[in-house]
Parts: sequence; structure tokens; C-alpha cells
Amino acid sequence: MPTTPFLDMFGRSPIRPLEEHMSKVYACVKRLAPFFDAVLKADWREVEKLQQEIARLENEADDMKRDLRLHLPKGLFMPVSRSDLLELLSVQDRLANKAKDIAGMVLGRKMHFPSEITVLFMAFLHRCLDASKQADTAIHELDELLETGFSGSEVKLVEGMIAELSHIERDTDKIQIQLRHIVFDLETKLPPVDVVFIYKIIEWTGDLADRAQDIGDRLQILLAR
Repeated sequence: MPTTPFLDMFGRSPIRPLEEHMSKVYACVKRLAPFFDAVLKADWREVEKLQQEIARLENEADDMKRDLRLHLPKGLFMPVSRSDLLELLSVQDRLANKAKDIAGMVLGRKMHFPSEITVLFMAFLHRCLDASKQADTAIHELDELLETGFSGSEVKLVEGMIAELSHIERDTDKIQIQLRHIVFDLETKLPPVDVVFIYKIIEWTGDLADRAQDIGDRLQILLAR
């Protein structure tokens, strides 16, 4: 069976392609920043262009996920199990899926956000993207962890990254509560259907940080084992 450039990265370990998958996931997620910039300007041509880019990156991440699942060796002589790596791959993929869902929903409904929440919403979004970036950074320490046999100072470094990720995720929870309170106060001034979908996008945006935290949790399990 012919190999792909992605699979050529396997060599003796699946860690590098797992890291490359996470890079693709983060590339997808971080495009939400310019996407929402365009949404708030009601530049729907640019919004559509960015939505298509997010969908393309998510599809590429899906392809990488399938290749890795199909070709991950069953006999791994590594400090981590095959099942743990596959679960980590799955939680990474859910992050890109959520970004695609958000972009599709906002474009599909050509959503408008009340001016009273735009500044706080963008701060919320960027904090959720901080969580995604932190997860990406932590995943890219896997090769170093492998080299050290999941021991020593590298473990402490990654544990610190996971702790910071938890801190960021808690920040997003606090901002999400503030946003919901503002929307609640605006409910009588907005069309009811719009309110429903604004709440949904706030929830889904918060899910980005939750999915990033799930990645940290899976890394914590690897360290514990």
C-alpha cells in the first residue's frame, strides 16, 4: 500500500504524527479569530471565505486522524499504550470539530451579535483560543517525554503546562457566566430565536476551552501511568 507524507513521519514512533495532527487542529481553531472579526463587521464574503478555510483544515485533520488510526502499530514498545494514544487523538479531533460547527452555524444564520456583548465576547473567544494554544504547546512536548521515558524535569514542565491550561479554562468559565448575564438582560430587546442561537454560540465557544482541557486531562493520564 502506498504511503502518504503524513505516514512517512511515523518512523519508529507515532508521536510525531500525533503532534502534527494537533498542529492542524490548532491551525483550524485559531482561524476563528479573524472569522469573528469579519462577522462583527458583517463582511459576509470574508466570513464565507474563512468558514471554508476552517472546514478545509478540519477535513485535513480528519484525514490525518483516519490515517493514524489505520496505521498505528498494534505492538508499540513505548511507555504509553495504543489505546491511550487513540483516545488522545480523538479528543484532539473534537476540538477541530467544534470550531467547524461554530463557523458553520454563524455563517449559516448570518448571525448578528448585539453591541453590548461584542467586546466581552471577543475577549472570551481569545481566552478560549489561549486554551487551545496551550494544549497544542503541551502536546508538542510528547516527543521530549518519550525520550526521557516520561520521567524527570520534562514531566514537571508538562505538568506545569497542564496546570496553566486548567487556569485558562477556569477563566473562560467566568467570562462565559458574565456573557450569559448580559444576554439575559438583553432578552426582551432581541428576537427570541436570535437569543437562542447567541446562547448556543457562547456555549460552543466555551466548549473550545473544555475540549482543550480534555486534551490536558488525557496528557495527565499518560503522565500518571
